[in-house]
Amino acid sequence: MGLKPIIHYSFHFIVPGIIAYFFYRKQWKKVYLLLIAGIVIDLDHLLATPIFDPNRCSINFHPLHSYYAIIIYWILFVLKKTRVIGLALLLHILADTIDCFL
Repeated sequence: MGLKPIIHYSFHFIVPGIIAYFFYRKQWKKVYLLLIAGIVIDLDHLLATPIFDPNRCSINFHPLHSYYAIIIYWILFVLKKTRVIGLALLLHILADTIDCFL
């Protein structure tokens, strides 16, 4: 296993745990589950052919990874009631952005 999948999946599973524990300590388990649920936006990969291409950059390729969607994720993050959901989606986008550079 190379470095790329380790970094990618760390951002999907380890970084959310660190954020949940240090910033939402009283509810860290619930917040952690919400943060890793951000992976659900990968369902838009089902619309692509092939579904998975390790050399494809997801950002602005898939609908839920588009610049328009990212703007909505930022708005969700700014609003207090949807902050954790917005953070989950932005963490997912960050993981995929890092992937594009590796």
